[in-house]
Amino acid sequence: MPNGTCRSCGASIVWVKTEKGKHMPCNPELVPYWERPGAAGKIILQQSGRVVSCEFDGPREEVTGFGYISHFSTCPQSRQFKRK
Repeated sequence: MPNGTCRSCGASIVWVKTEKGKHMPCNPELVPYWERPGAAGKIILQQSGRVVSCEFDGPREEVTGFGYISHFSTCPQSRQFKRK
């Protein structure tokens, strides 16, 4: 998986290929998630590129898996990248 640096804030990122074949910049840490349809949290799965609605807290024994958080949701300069 290619690594890079956010050109706006300078943070380390990884590029994850989505289901639609586009590359999404993500924070490099894998995080645990608990899948829940309709939840506000979103996680990107590395192997399938699927975006999943989820919670980021829950009982460890019930964790759904691990995935990446889009860097767009955490970058302090994310407004720069919004399409008009």
